[in-house]
Amino acid sequence: MTALWVALALVVAGFAGWPVIALVFKLARTIDERADAAKAAEAADRADEDPAADVTVDDFSLSPARDAADSAAGQAVDSELTAPAGPPASDVPAAGPALPTQRILRGGAIIGVLERLGVCLAILTGQPVAIAYIVAIKGLGRFAELKETPVAAERFIIGTLTSMLWAAGTAAAVKVLFLH
Repeated sequence: MTALWVALALVVAGFAGWPVIALVFKLARTIDERADAAKAAEAADRADEDPAADVTVDDFSLSPARDAADSAAGQAVDSELTAPAGPPASDVPAAGPALPTQRILRGGAIIGVLERLGVCLAILTGQPVAIAYIVAIKGLGRFAELKETPVAAERFIIGTLTSMLWAAGTAAAVKVLFLH
């Protein structure tokens, strides 16, 4: 019967943890978006109160003669002050084929399942020191990627802590309730 409870704990910790972690990521993203929106609103309020923020821009697009002259010279500019795309300058080398975008922290789902299985097993077997090895291996394996991108580092920390708390909570509950 003990083996059944251990197997059930491993399944719940390893595979049912993914939706919990996805929910925590969604919550973190919502909090970040609200904080960004609050900062933008605060900046807009400050700009509205600042008399030095009044700036007038001459709109040259109202002059048909100027538009025709600029277009003929290849210097047309739209209302957002962006020039139309054209051939690259002769002194700038042409860009090669587009490189595929690199996915950040590939394999995270598989690593997460293995991490949760390891943490749960470490607690159920009474070897909590093994959790330190799991964290060390995971951190060292991702160190280069985490150093380059702060967003990935934040996501890594949130995911790791959530994953470990889920696995530890599952293992502790099974150990207390079923494995006296």
